[in-house]
Amino acid sequence: MKNRQVSIVIPTYNEEEFIKNCLQSLKQQTYKPLEVILVDDGSKDNTQKIVNDFKAKNKNLNLKILRQDHNGPGIARNLGAKQSKGEILVFVDADMTFEEDFIDDLIKPILKGDSIGTFSKNEMVKNNSNIWSIAWNINRNCPKDRMLPINYPDVAPVFRAILKSEFEKVSGFDSTGEYTDDWSLFRKLKIKSTLASGAVYYHSNPQNQSEVWKQARWIGKGEFISGNFLRKTKSLIFYSLPFSLTIGAYKAITNTKPFFIYFKIIYDLAIWLSTIKAFLGESKYK
Repeated sequence: MKNRQVSIVIPTYNEEEFIKNCLQSLKQQTYKPLEVILVDDGSKDNTQKIVNDFKAKNKNLNLKILRQDHNGPGIARNLGAKQSKGEILVFVDADMTFEEDFIDDLIKPILKGDSIGTFSKNEMVKNNSNIWSIAWNINRNCPKDRMLPINYPDVAPVFRAILKSEFEKVSGFDSTGEYTDDWSLFRKLKIKSTLASGAVYYHSNPQNQSEVWKQARWIGKGEFISGNFLRKTKSLIFYSLPFSLTIGAYKAITNTKPFFIYFKIIYDLAIWLSTIKAFLGESKYK
């Protein structure tokens, strides 16, 4: 029986450092047929040139390139899904890379009819020896080599793969531009994704002060931190300097990583600033 076509959607915004490796690992996937739809969200670096060069040199990869103004990843994902031909949609980030059988393993429960959509707990930290990456995972209470805690449940609010028919039932993702905008599918469908065992992929944590600041600023725009007045007020307290120093010192001692105190101050200050700016109406996706 012929395999069902899979469409992989990648939103990009200033991803010149990572996008070539992402596309290369997708080119090596064992599952066929695949189409890769890259939606550039108004990049200002060399992302578009790198992608165009990759497409010209790798004509055996079914790669479609779309562009939009900088409107955030939710709108970019929806645009890619709308232009897709696959029966199954897979959503990945531009800084991910994948084992060759990632797609095979990820969609197996869907092909069996056991699930409308899946995720994988095997999201490995690619730069797990970097000191900033290690601090990032200490802050999240995760092992240094994994993006998710060991005791993470077998269901998740994020769909890494989903039937296109189910995606279209709820008109795709909400387009808030928030850190949790990819949770909107499960909220509208009222069902979480289920575990796809064995699907291994790699994701880099922020690996320098600038990347930590940028990522924390984005996280700080999310609904759980600055979604309403009460949450914003709580966040101003919880991410204030006294709390940062107390929690930072405790985790630095218990993990024997003195550097974590400095990391914690940078991270929490970025969150705190996002909370202040949320009061002032800062755009979620800019």
